[in-house]
Amino acid sequence: MPQGDLPILLGMGGLFLLLGLGAIIWDRVEKKRYYDSLASRPDTREFLEGWPPRAQFGAIKTGGWIAVAIGSLMLIMGGAFWLWG
Repeated sequence: MPQGDLPILLGMGGLFLLLGLGAIIWDRVEKKRYYDSLASRPDTREFLEGWPPRAQFGAIKTGGWIAVAIGSLMLIMGGAFWLWG
């Protein structure tokens, strides 16, 4: 791999890592905000029954972990190419 391409690979890996961590943090904040708003309402039927199901919390967290994995792999590959390239 040409040495000029390594900063691009490392930059993309870092970007994916940051986006993944941001998505995981965003998931936690949204979930806390959602449950705090439900707990303060007099009618907590949705909170107790879990209906309708909210899939976005799991989806944001899963996407974040996928982005963290891809970013980590890209950083490892870029570091390996830099050391042994």
